[in-house]
Parts: sequence; structure tokens; C-alpha cells
Amino acid sequence: MTTTDMPSPVDAGGRAGSKKRRRGAATGGLRQAVSATTLLWILACLYGLPVLWFILSSLKPASDLFSYPLTLVPHNPTLSGFKAAWNSANFSQYFINTTIVCVITTILTVGVSCCTGYALAKYDNKWLKVFFLCILATTMLPSEVMLAPEFLVVRDLGLYNSFAGIILPAVLTATGCFMFRQFFLTVPDELVEAARIDGARELSIFLRIMVPLSRPIMLTLAILSFQWRWNDYIWPLLMLNDPNKFTVQIGIQSIVGAQNINWSVLLGASVISMIPLIAIFLVFQRYVMGADINAGLKD
Repeated sequence: MTTTDMPSPVDAGGRAGSKKRRRGAATGGLRQAVSATTLLWILACLYGLPVLWFILSSLKPASDLFSYPLTLVPHNPTLSGFKAAWNSANFSQYFINTTIVCVITTILTVGVSCCTGYALAKYDNKWLKVFFLCILATTMLPSEVMLAPEFLVVRDLGLYNSFAGIILPAVLTATGCFMFRQFFLTVPDELVEAARIDGARELSIFLRIMVPLSRPIMLTLAILSFQWRWNDYIWPLLMLNDPNKFTVQIGIQSIVGAQNINWSVLLGASVISMIPLIAIFLVFQRYVMGADINAGLKD
């Protein structure tokens, strides 16, 4: 007598139910991924459309900027606005001045913020906590409130109309100190204690262990600091009165007339000022986005 193994109704129903659940989970995950991707694309278009319109408008002749109906793509693209902007102002000198200010300020900002963040995160002292609260309190004040006292201090120090007067007040930033402090808090204290047991000094621990681990934060702050200083307008305008020391943003403002504004030239100059920022972001973004913040640490 032979017997045939047949699946029971319970087993068959269980398998069918599990298949439906897996299929439903896969469909739900796909819907979530598609919805998130769609939302990101919508946000990218909302943010990118004004920038695209701005760049394409810089390629239009002045007579087509306000023609009706408005068009996104220029009918007769031209580089006359860029040429007029470059020739009407000493842009080469402005770029050199701004580059000097941005590079020096960025290096000092990253270094000072890294040292301050390490001290605030790894040293247990009540006065350091009070100092950190004072640093955070500066973020609650509008920058315009600090302009008058900063100007008086810099002027009394004899730094008026100099690059040092622009650089030094911008070195210590609450954002940089907060970024490094929060990062160093994630580094286990056991790593520092092990280095101390091995005979490493505090400076050696900071330079050989903490600084290499904080490279992603350093690059992120460097990009932000360079952008802040490149786009800074109010403080250099107050501190500088020598046209040979003007920065890019003051140079762009200088080509704007008192009565009439040549929008084609202004748009060309603005696009020219964006090129270094775009180049720096494209060069360093892979180091920031692809860096492993937890490199060198073990569970």
C-alpha cells in the first residue's frame, strides 16, 4: 500500500499567508521608498529652479530680462554681462583679497574650534561648562547687535582697514565649537584613558588621535566657514575703505549704480562670485559624505 504526502490545509494556508505578508511588506517598502524619493525630487526642484533661473538669466541680454512673457531659456544667449562685469570692476584683485581672507580665516576657525571643542568635551570642569554656555548664548544675539562693540574694539586695536580686522573677529564661532564638542563626546573616554596609560601626553593624544578622527567635522566646518566669509558683506564694508582691499561682495555692490541698475552686469558678477564656492563643494563633498566618523573605534 502506498501513501502520498499531501500538505494539510493548515500548512497550505500558513504558506499562502506568509507569501502574502512578504509580498505586502515588499510593496509597502517600495511605496515608502518611492514616496521618499519623490518628495526629495520635489524639494530639489523647488530649491533648484530659482538658481537655474538666476544662472540662465545671466546669459540673457539686458533687453530680454523683463520682456513679457517671461522665459526660462534665453533666446539669444550672450556672455556680454560677464564681460562687462569683469571689466567694470577690479575682480581679479577682489578675488585675491577674498581668497586670502577666506583661507586664513578658515584655517584658524577650524583649528580654534577643534581645540575648544576637545577641551569642552573631554575635560570635566564647571568653569568650562559655564564658558560653553556663554559661547552658546552668543547665538541668541542678532549679528547686528555685535557690530558696534566689535567695530570699536577692532578700531582701538589699530586693525581698521586691514585684513586682520576682518579675520580675527570671525575666528571663534559658536557653531564650530558646538560641532566639535558634540563629536568628541561620541568618542569613548576609554580611548583617551588607554592612550594616557601608554604614556601619551595630552598634546599627543589630541594631535595623533582626536584630530584624525575629527576629519569629517573639520572638512564640514571648513566648507561652511569658507562660504560664510566669502559671502560676508556687512563686516568688510564697515572695516575697509581702501578699494584695493575690497572683497568680492563689496566689489559687486560697487558696480550697482545709485539710480539705474544694469541687471545683466549684476547677474553676471553674481554668477562669477558663485564659481569658487561651487568648485570647493564639488571637490570636498566626497570627503565629507563618504567619511566614516566612527573610524578607529571598536565596540
